[in-house]
Amino acid sequence: MSIKNDETQCPCTIKDSKKEELSFLLPSFPKQNDKEPGKEDLNAMSFYAINNDKRRIYIQSLESLALPQEYKWYWIDMAEDLAARRFIKPGSHKDKGLAVFTSGGDSQGMNAAVRAVVRMGIYLGCKVFFIKEGYQGMVDGGKNIQEATWSSVSSIIHKGGTIIGSARCHDFEDHAGRKKAAKNLVKLGISNLVVIGGDGSLTGANLFKEEWSTLLKELAEEGEITIDQVEKYEHLHIAGLVGSIDNDFCGTDMTIGTDSALHRIIESIDAIVSTAYSHQRTFIMEVMGRHCGYLALVAAICSEADFVFIPEWPPEQDWPNKLCKKLLQERLMGQRLNIIIVAEGALDRNGEPITAEKIHKVVVEKLQQDTRITVLGHVQRGGNPSAFDRVLGCRMGAEAVMALMEAKPDTEACVVTLNGNQAVRLPLMECVRRTKGVAKAMADKNWNLAVQLRGKGFARNLETYKMLTRLKAPIECTNPNKESNSPTLTKQFTLYGQSCHYTLGVIHIGSPSCGMNAAVRSFVRNCIYRGDKVYGICDGILGLITGKFKLLDWPFVTGWVSQGGALLGTKRAPPKEDQLTQIAQRLKEYEIQALLIVGGFEGYQTGLTFINARDKFEEFRIPIAMIPATISNNVPGTEFSLGCDTALNEITEICDRIRQSAQGTKRRVFIIETMGGYCGYLATLAGLAGGADAAYIFEEKFNIKDLNQDVIAMAAKMSEGVQRGLILRNENANLNYSTDFMQRLFSEEGKGLFSCRMNIIGHMQQGGSPTPFDRNLGTKMGSKAVEWFSEQLKKNTDANGKVTAMDADSAVMIGIVRQHYKFTPFAELLEMTDFEHRIPTYQWWMKLRPLLKVLAKHESTYEEEGLYITVEEMDVDNDSLV
Repeated sequence: MSIKNDETQCPCTIKDSKKEELSFLLPSFPKQNDKEPGKEDLNAMSFYAINNDKRRIYIQSLESLALPQEYKWYWIDMAEDLAARRFIKPGSHKDKGLAVFTSGGDSQGMNAAVRAVVRMGIYLGCKVFFIKEGYQGMVDGGKNIQEATWSSVSSIIHKGGTIIGSARCHDFEDHAGRKKAAKNLVKLGISNLVVIGGDGSLTGANLFKEEWSTLLKELAEEGEITIDQVEKYEHLHIAGLVGSIDNDFCGTDMTIGTDSALHRIIESIDAIVSTAYSHQRTFIMEVMGRHCGYLALVAAICSEADFVFIPEWPPEQDWPNKLCKKLLQERLMGQRLNIIIVAEGALDRNGEPITAEKIHKVVVEKLQQDTRITVLGHVQRGGNPSAFDRVLGCRMGAEAVMALMEAKPDTEACVVTLNGNQAVRLPLMECVRRTKGVAKAMADKNWNLAVQLRGKGFARNLETYKMLTRLKAPIECTNPNKESNSPTLTKQFTLYGQSCHYTLGVIHIGSPSCGMNAAVRSFVRNCIYRGDKVYGICDGILGLITGKFKLLDWPFVTGWVSQGGALLGTKRAPPKEDQLTQIAQRLKEYEIQALLIVGGFEGYQTGLTFINARDKFEEFRIPIAMIPATISNNVPGTEFSLGCDTALNEITEICDRIRQSAQGTKRRVFIIETMGGYCGYLATLAGLAGGADAAYIFEEKFNIKDLNQDVIAMAAKMSEGVQRGLILRNENANLNYSTDFMQRLFSEEGKGLFSCRMNIIGHMQQGGSPTPFDRNLGTKMGSKAVEWFSEQLKKNTDANGKVTAMDADSAVMIGIVRQHYKFTPFAELLEMTDFEHRIPTYQWWMKLRPLLKVLAKHESTYEEEGLYITVEEMDVDNDSLV
């Protein structure tokens, strides 16, 4: 951030409330040099409130801060965010009427959103109602509109579908039906609606809002309501949440239910692969999505499908020949099975449907392959919601309530969406128009526009899929200058038909995590496509020293995406100073010109070590990049690491099972210990996704009073009828308040009220099969790494072909930061790292902890995260991670 001193503006010192907010954050600062910022430092700060609408704040004088240098970057970042921070106190919107309903097709995660709406509404002092059976319940009224309580949404977060029901309603399409609905709402004092559904449901809600004043006048004239009621409820406010497995709504990266549907699809494909392999079969999988190909496209990437048919990008006219050529090519390269995925709305270039039956006929007639059709159908809508959908539902539900509470009479209806990793509020009808624009573009056969309107994330997925499934046959390419007696392959494949001109290496350093193999596969195939060759370095630094190099070719990495762990092998130990000479010799021996590290905090430390060794060893003067891969999500420079989503789902599933045990036993509290080192990401997000009562982490200090307060909260909860409790604890949350200590404390203090058990999950958190999120993210990060290496190698290669990279930006961390993929130099990350505790000094997910506490009925101040932006602003900012 640039420091700006604008004398035309009037400087203003921080108000007391701002000082309190800053003071509240002080405990999260790392202690370095035994100095921590104090209140005198806060008093020394002065700000310019400039461009507040753009969420910026300028520090008048950085030098005036009595802070060590390590803190300055953090204070700048915090000052930048301060203007956007909005803290909401409990009971701040008393007696407002609020209702929530679900409409259209159901999707997993809707219950999480309903729960968040109800509890956030009650937290703010609102009177909250369920409208059952969607718009039909609103029209019928009576028992279909019931007041919601805190306990009425207990134990629903893990359930699929919607507990309040959903139905198609033709009555609401008529003016008379909408008038009945308005009457039912006004009678109960409801003038704020949260609608969870697709574009049709949201469009209906907007029409209802536009007609609201007219409907009330008609009702008053008919004597159905009073003039006082007309005046009191003259404005209807609408906030929409997109609940749909299709992910067909423009303006959001993910709709509620999409990730869970992908889980069902990938689980089905993984199960079918084994039988397809046994019988050398071809399987045609038909997936849902209506006229949107997102599910089919991402499922194809995550399952290494050989061919995919989607509505937005129809195949060429001779698709039967291309399909058969591709399938035959895979079989000739030794593959025993083929997977073809077809979206239910797939079309050809003439707009004619492409069905699974049509594809089956082509494959059988042309290739005589044993071919089967599997239509997944409504299985995709079923099952428990994924951790991603639960957290998404919680965040969106809470933000929808805040949007309604802040709405003014002239505020247009908004929809809460996901932009990168940020919850944002967009104009509802602007998004609906964009969504309908996709259908028009497809009707006009303007396929490029259709893909563009789907968003950058969709376009990136399509680009990645096309690159990884090229139809050109690989050819052999050898390196005549390289002779090695080590156990490596001497054959390489390229899709360019040209000599391999760069040699890259890839290595794992750190604990295994799901998504590592997907990243390596993507990296290898992208490199081969560009004409380069890749050595896989087995078993981490030890393998690098002992020369365990393996030349990776195109078919070698087939099937890697679905595999958990690290197939190249990995070790946690970073290199020692006395090993650098041996490492340099190996890099020279194999002529490594660029190195990709895929790993955790140890990989980050390794990158720093290699950079520091550049002055002494020229072998380290090569581009170095790292893809963060650790379940702990504790690597600086990124908001997500590969593997953390899989681990989160594992923990969430275990929490569901433990909750079931607690409910059966009655009056039982479980304390669950998660991994993560000193990073509380897993405990916090699993607490949110699992509906936990508390999550104790290292970053947020706690004492015996806090523990005792939770004992009291558990006792109160048991007396209210919810006879189970769930508390999560990060493994290094506190040295003295161990899991065993907490279990004994709760057992003693809760004696006679409840019993307590503890469960240490352990290494099962590292997961089995990677989730679709980790598979997709790993694939994209591998592709991004190759793009970056290509630029760096061109930039740092001299006329003789020698690579010399000494700039700080030639060694980077590839990460997701807000809405973007970002390449952050390792040198810049030093200031952002607490090396003692192996965590970043700033962690985005800490802003979700107030929401966790609010939904668990703790006394807390909620920090709002939703931003009002336009669809155009989102297009500029967003580089979707899904």
